Amino acid sequence: MEPSDAVVDGAFWITTAAIFLLLILSGFFSGSETALTAASRGKLRSRADKGSRGAERALEITKDNERLIGSVLLGNNLVNILAASLATALFTRVFGESGVALATLVMTLLVLIFAEVLPKTYAITNAEAAASLVARPIQVLITFFSPIVSAVRWLVRRVLGVFGVKTDPDSHILAVREEIAGALYLGHSEGVVEKEDRDRILGALDLGERAVEEIMLHRSQIEMIDADTDPEAILAQCLESNHTRLPVFRDDPDNIIGVVHAKDLLRGMHKLMFGPSASPDGLADFKIADVVMKPYFVPETTTLDDQMRQFLRRRTHFALVVDEYGSLQGLITLEDILEEIVGEITDEFDPDAEHAIRKSDDGQFLVDGAMTIRDLNRATDWNLPDEHANTVAGLVIHDAQMIPAVGQVFSFHGFRFEVVARKENRVTRLKIRPLSRRSGG
Repeated sequence: MEPSDAVVDGAFWITTAAIFLLLILSGFFSGSETALTAASRGKLRSRADKGSRGAERALEITKDNERLIGSVLLGNNLVNILAASLATALFTRVFGESGVALATLVMTLLVLIFAEVLPKTYAITNAEAAASLVARPIQVLITFFSPIVSAVRWLVRRVLGVFGVKTDPDSHILAVREEIAGALYLGHSEGVVEKEDRDRILGALDLGERAVEEIMLHRSQIEMIDADTDPEAILAQCLESNHTRLPVFRDDPDNIIGVVHAKDLLRGMHKLMFGPSASPDGLADFKIADVVMKPYFVPETTTLDDQMRQFLRRRTHFALVVDEYGSLQGLITLEDILEEIVGEITDEFDPDAEHAIRKSDDGQFLVDGAMTIRDLNRATDWNLPDEHANTVAGLVIHDAQMIPAVGQVFSFHGFRFEVVARKENRVTRLKIRPLSRRSGG
């Protein structure tokens, strides 16, 4: 049907112009939403530090993503509904009743191409630049729609609350840590990020989430010096030890009187044997309590991030870990924390240190029972749970509800565990393999 000249009047052209203006606004809202949610906050911060006011505004308005998206969606829906209504009225006036179907078809195509796909494609391709560009008008829009958006948010939370869904008004849609971790895992799967680089960055990010007790050397494995031991025996023990710092106790291993450094020990003995007042029996007068450093105790619940900061602030590398009752639980060093980031560190005194994990001849993994579950997961890309135990042996004991004997086999969490070695009540060696391909890394 051809439109008559009477229908194509001034009102027709004004309505047509209004529809196209609304489509432009719809495209602006769609592109702005995509740009502001897809833009990297790190890149925006870099732009802001270089003097970009737009990037600074973009950072400010993306702090509350819920408010931002609510305002943009409100504006986008308003212009889309208004454009569709005007188009329906216009096409009905020109083509009669068939104009409704025609208006629906035409507006669907126009909105899809020019108000959705085109602006969003541009926004994704140039996210930071687009976000900086639209930040000012979107900031005005958020301010203008703020009362309506706040009312909608309140109503939505009330409706969700009826169904038992709790929402956190202060939470962000994307947490920074999860965003970085997701990007690293994606980069690794695509071959862009090396596994070692991914593990180092994730290890650094996890320091604030992990406690000292998870990585400390347990008290049963601590090498100590008895203060009442003969000086010759103390000297021999220090020379044979792989460690430069050793705790010193008197009477009871829980009664730590200090920590001795090998250099301080040798200086003290050298002074008695070769100093100004030296004597042939000078070493017999040596008292280790005179050269020990004051012990530094930390709670087992301290986070690794806090403990590393304390080590750096105090200029020390060694701390003894105690529980809530003050009983000695283990020790931790700065090197232990650094190993959570860079992996195992060995030096010239332990070149032949046995690896905590290696592949056996039958294709299974031979694992040290004292190896932490986190380290095992990181080495193999497995996902064994570590909520109830820190070590692999601890996980088996927890799930088996017993101290297993050598040769016993268990199946937990999609993996097969076989106890290979046990010393007293400690499981020291296990063989592990995934039960299916999906369980493995």
